[in-house]
Amino acid sequence: MVFKLPKKEVMISSETGKEVIKKELPLIPKLPGVYRMLNEKGDILYVGKAKNLPNRLKSYVAEKNHIIRTERMLSQTRKLEITTTSNESEALLLEANLIKKYKPKFNILLRDDKSFPFIFIGNKDQWAQIKRHRGKKTKEGFYFGPFASAGSANWTIKMIQKIFHLRVCDDTVFKNRQRPCILYQIKRCSGPCVGYIEKDEYKKTVDDAIEFVSGKSRKIQKNLSELMEKASENLEFEKAVILRDRIKSLNIIQSSQRINEANLIEADVIAGYKESGKTCIQVFFYRSKQNWGNQAFFPQHDPEEKLSDILNSFVSQFYENKSVPSSIILSEEIKEKILIEKTLSQKEEKQINISVAKKGSKLKVIHQAIKNAKDSLNRKLYESQNNKELFDSVASKFNLETSINLIEVYDNSHIQGTNSVGALIAYGDEGFIKKRYRKFNIKLEQNEQDDYGMMREVLNRRFKRAIQEKDNYLAFPDLVVVDGGKGQYSVARETLNELGLHDLPIVAIAKGKLRNSGNETFFHNGKEFKFEKNNSTLFFLQRIRDESHRFAISAHRAKRKKGISKSLLDQIEGIGSIRKRALLNHFGSARAVESASLDEIKSVEGVEAKVAKKIYNFFHE
Repeated sequence: MVFKLPKKEVMISSETGKEVIKKELPLIPKLPGVYRMLNEKGDILYVGKAKNLPNRLKSYVAEKNHIIRTERMLSQTRKLEITTTSNESEALLLEANLIKKYKPKFNILLRDDKSFPFIFIGNKDQWAQIKRHRGKKTKEGFYFGPFASAGSANWTIKMIQKIFHLRVCDDTVFKNRQRPCILYQIKRCSGPCVGYIEKDEYKKTVDDAIEFVSGKSRKIQKNLSELMEKASENLEFEKAVILRDRIKSLNIIQSSQRINEANLIEADVIAGYKESGKTCIQVFFYRSKQNWGNQAFFPQHDPEEKLSDILNSFVSQFYENKSVPSSIILSEEIKEKILIEKTLSQKEEKQINISVAKKGSKLKVIHQAIKNAKDSLNRKLYESQNNKELFDSVASKFNLETSINLIEVYDNSHIQGTNSVGALIAYGDEGFIKKRYRKFNIKLEQNEQDDYGMMREVLNRRFKRAIQEKDNYLAFPDLVVVDGGKGQYSVARETLNELGLHDLPIVAIAKGKLRNSGNETFFHNGKEFKFEKNNSTLFFLQRIRDESHRFAISAHRAKRKKGISKSLLDQIEGIGSIRKRALLNHFGSARAVESASLDEIKSVEGVEAKVAKKIYNFFHE
């Protein structure tokens, strides 16, 4: 149940938040739940949870010497919202969900917006397919993972293909093949699409593949050896050679597999390292006694936060939308270990154990993870410092009055005025900020063949939204860079001036007459600027310009590909994706549907007589 407490009048003292809490305490039930502190704009400042909401909130009022971060939070608090839950575990999950959703400025934030890849084997299907999978596990079958990266998952799929010859093609391709693809020729597939293997035999190889990724490779090797000997005794030498090659591939893979000395069957190892107010947390994924890679995370937090508190928040947020292994091994103790264990066990419907490595082989694994976290953080700090120096050099070169922490770069892409797309990329202290990337499909027809018009439309749409604070707007950058010369600069400057953004600096970057990199001319405030060759600031500006160009071209190609892939069938009213697929599977192409008779169209499964007549009339009227 959600309680939205009434908005209070704005106060300016540091006691503001305490006064808000005091007045609302009588309205808050003595139940577990989540509380949200909001500022005068309605933005969520902080999300917290409690076993007993009034008792937790009283601590904000009773304590006199809060840490600076809490004092700042209370001084900005103008409103309180409460959500009660049935128990503390539910409150923990809701807190993690809300923190990820709203990213409050006073919470420890895990900036993790992706899921990890799994390998999926549809072993309930007649002819099982192996493929990489992300997202919810809705389809029935075997899921193995997670893997730290797509590369690790792809490597595993490749080795499974080598040994077990499972198909990787999708169902549409599989059903419509007349002869085997190249994967059969290079002995990566057994050719089930054209009946080169019996169903029972294929099912057996699927079961073997599942056992293999489950860590039973020795058992598989023994079975293959027995089958090879049997085939040899029966004078089935071709079959024996195939089995011999599979055993050879298995031996090569076993020698290259990363077996862990700690003998971790299903565990995540999580270690943190903190320095200079920043933290890196490394997660190593161990499954079936093998290390399937690691991933570094850099949570956002107050510089004074303790590493144990950061780890505590990390664990609760990290597993909010991910599957949890039976064992989680940490580099140090966390205060909510018992609550998180209980919550995750209920979520996964199995016993989850959270422990701290203190001796033996597990401690060695933790030390390795801490070393990785330290190395990753040092690289991050170096990059941040280097970026800061580059920002300062850009500001100095163009005589900018303000310091730079964020740059936005704009570029356009089109072919003779078709599929016109504008692109925005962003670069900050820690490098390219992919979540701030945006593409703009050009809406005004008169702008599609006009580079200046495209630039005007893109900047108008981007900055109007920010001024009006609409539709998940982006905060303003410190510098705008546009790809182009004097003309693009003038259009960009005029557009921002019309929006009242006179103080937002713009730099245009134009290639030389021969369009060769290294001879760029820069335009700012009516002046032209050049850099000496091999200048680090020039390389930096080229790099961010090239990234905007890459992103614009990829957006343009995606739009063009989408247009090309549209079928004539898309133009027929009432023909949805299911009927379209049925027609294409039956006839092979839209052109074949066009030349088909009415009776032939009626014979397609799922196409009724009335719909068949509509399709026929579309092509023949």
